[in-house]
Amino acid sequence: MVNCKTALVCGAGGFIGSHLVKRLKKEGYWVRGVDLKYPEFTPTEADDFIMGDLRDPLICRASLDDYFDEVYQLAADMGGAGFVFTGENDADIMHNSALINLNMLEASYKRNVGKIFYSSSACMYPEHNQMDPDNPQCSEDSAYPAYPDSEYGWEKLFSERLFFAFARNYKMHVRVARFHNIFGPEGTWEGGREKAPAAFCRKVAMTEPGGEIEMWGDGKQTRSFLYIDECVEGVLRLMKSDFIGPVNIGSEEMVTINQLAEMVMKIAGKQQTIKHIPGPLGVRDRNSDNHLIQEKLGWKPSRPLEEGLKKTYRWIAEQVNKNNDSSLK
Repeated sequence: MVNCKTALVCGAGGFIGSHLVKRLKKEGYWVRGVDLKYPEFTPTEADDFIMGDLRDPLICRASLDDYFDEVYQLAADMGGAGFVFTGENDADIMHNSALINLNMLEASYKRNVGKIFYSSSACMYPEHNQMDPDNPQCSEDSAYPAYPDSEYGWEKLFSERLFFAFARNYKMHVRVARFHNIFGPEGTWEGGREKAPAAFCRKVAMTEPGGEIEMWGDGKQTRSFLYIDECVEGVLRLMKSDFIGPVNIGSEEMVTINQLAEMVMKIAGKQQTIKHIPGPLGVRDRNSDNHLIQEKLGWKPSRPLEEGLKKTYRWIAEQVNKNNDSSLK
């Protein structure tokens, strides 16, 4: 390999992973990506890309055929509420993601990598702390006693403990962050694994003014959403710091899901009605607590939600138009 810093991005074909690869390249890294698939919407910018299944320990070892300064473990079986909270995918979610984490940690330990980052999720926070839409408790120290509302959250919590155990027992340099609803262009926007911002951008783009869009639940549940660029910035700042984690990487701008949909309509210049229907919801409320990231990194996300939504809506509307144009041919 070349003489610049080297990074391995696991999950480089996914939304966050592909954006992370681009940022690392801008920072001057030599980057290898590994995933089951290439990025869906733009060519990968990785210097090398291994198409492989990280549930297979041989692929993990092949990906780490040399020393890497940094490993970013983002690979997981995941999606939005329609995938995570139905209960229909629990076994795959837990089995696949746990295998990936076990294999990558073992391979990274044997290769003696410099640092390894793990992307956990706010879904690991206890359900009982997230029942009041106006007052969620998601500080990092509120994780225990543990009671996530999904098997996805339980797997994330287990894997956090796995990474920290390797740090204690094998002196590995790990970093762990808990992501809160990351969104932006070049993310999944249809098919069932998309998250709320992308789903509403798609629905609004595909619906005429005065039309109707569907929403699961009453829309009064609260969330915060973080634009992809700030997520990547937080990850790199954590990796450069001496803080091991876990730390929230999310926005403190909490909105109801009704407000999120209305914000997308405003951006699109369309007035539509919302039809509330039964569907998987997750916890009643969630918001990032950013006191610790400010204390440890001297930084916290600050970009307004509407700013990121404008970019995301513009990109998704382009995808919708492309699909419409191709269907007419």
